[in-house]
Amino acid sequence: MAGVNKVILVGRLGADPELRHTADGVPVATFNVATTEVRRDKNGNRLERTEWHRVIAWRKLGEICGEYLKKGRLVYIEGRIQSREYEGKDGIKRRSYEIVATDLRMLPTPLTQELEIQKTSGLSQEEFEEDFPHEEEEDIPL
Repeated sequence: MAGVNKVILVGRLGADPELRHTADGVPVATFNVATTEVRRDKNGNRLERTEWHRVIAWRKLGEICGEYLKKGRLVYIEGRIQSREYEGKDGIKRRSYEIVATDLRMLPTPLTQELEIQKTSGLSQEEFEEDFPHEEEEDIPL
């Protein structure tokens, strides 16, 4: 019987992606995505739990991530979990888990967040609207 290794994340970038190239010139972007679960306890108090996920995107998807994604951007990511073993500076073997992205969608964000992304990205209003067009509420399908 075959197994299934599929992950779907919807979360926000913790920092701008880091775009590098392998020795063979293959682009690879790495970034962290935060997903937050919100629930209420027995007394009705709001509880939040945030998980951080390390994401790796290869080739064309990596180039797109490196060019268009910015800190705070809301994204939808599909991929698979991959583990990696390494030896720490203290000589102890460790294992880390990463999400290898196979598909990514930039999700619409509130206008206030778009303005913050614009301010931190250094883009002019025209350049920003070209890269991140603002969707009117009536344009978003229900």
